Amino acid sequence: MADKDYYEILGVDKKAGADELKSAYRKLAKKYHPDMYAGASEAEKKDAEAKFKEINHAYDVLSDPQKRAAYDAYGSENGPAGGGAGGFGSGFGGFGGFGGAHGGQGFSFDMDDIFSSIFSGFGGSGRSSQQSRANAPQRGSDIRVGLTLTFEEAAFGVQKKISVKRVENCTACGGTGAKDGKAFKTCTSCGGTGRVTQVQRTPFGQFSSTGVCPACRGTGKIITETCKSCGGKGRVERMREITVNVPAGIDNGQTITYAGEGNGGRNGGERGSLVVEIAVKPHKLFRRVGSDLQLEIPVTISEAALGCTLSVPTLKGVQDLKVPEGTQSGTVFKLKNCGVKKLRGADSGDLYVKIVVEVPKSLSREQKDLLRRLDAAFETKQFPKRKEYREKL
Repeated sequence: MADKDYYEILGVDKKAGADELKSAYRKLAKKYHPDMYAGASEAEKKDAEAKFKEINHAYDVLSDPQKRAAYDAYGSENGPAGGGAGGFGSGFGGFGGFGGAHGGQGFSFDMDDIFSSIFSGFGGSGRSSQQSRANAPQRGSDIRVGLTLTFEEAAFGVQKKISVKRVENCTACGGTGAKDGKAFKTCTSCGGTGRVTQVQRTPFGQFSSTGVCPACRGTGKIITETCKSCGGKGRVERMREITVNVPAGIDNGQTITYAGEGNGGRNGGERGSLVVEIAVKPHKLFRRVGSDLQLEIPVTISEAALGCTLSVPTLKGVQDLKVPEGTQSGTVFKLKNCGVKKLRGADSGDLYVKIVVEVPKSLSREQKDLLRRLDAAFETKQFPKRKEYREKL
């Protein structure tokens, strides 16, 4: 590797300090560690392994002050060509002080052990932990479905039945994929440990890397006879009818969660949840804001001027609203507890009624004459807003 740029391999500047070197090394070593490529193709595994060794060697050189100084001066951690008596020269301290008398003998170490010690902060990656993760109970995934309701169904609550396709563990094999849940044998590739070790000899010594056993996928067991009900998958898809109890007052965009009604777990893990996402159709008259309702009612000029009594529709029936004389367009009246029931508690929101004075169109000649005569009979004091506006002008 003497002809390669170690700084370029780690992606750092030549002036990089120890912390920057360590940070860059950790990111790259984690990315290219063989364990990360357990399910990859053989070509990808070999490329990752070569890259991992290259990264380790570059960091070993640049993290050692003496080797780094030699590399910066001569382009090689061994110093000038021909220097160093004994294999790697003296002081190959990056791997426990091999060198000198050990120089020409080569050495061996477990790359997985090194990776585990460096990245223990990431949750560990020891041999037993990989197998325990493969056999540990895993919770099933959640299922999300949509449910559309009418405005009234959301306001008063309703019970709905929905069909859900979900993954369940095969009852014939208990989710194992093996006949009767017992047709297993110990994996011969890993001896039941769920881990395999590969050893390679290189110019730098003997390297061994440990990863998840591809034959049993880390379980340590091989199925000898597959379950006929699920074809060895241990999982089947089934349609289930679920009753959804929609509470009164639910709103658009809210969800209802049913624990244990989602996809089945693995290795005895619990089921996921069924998450029902609510969509509410708009109402023809009401506009909902939280638990409150808004309603606009048009009135004539004479109704607003003389006052009137309106029959206001609510979710609970019709209610009378007295509109006093001289009511202005845009005036809002509140009908208490005539809104939507609140999800928590027994109270309901309010209904806000906005009065909109509608000006008549397509007047007849007689109607126009009457309005002109009426307008002439008005006094300025009867239009306080108009008077205020003119004074401001």
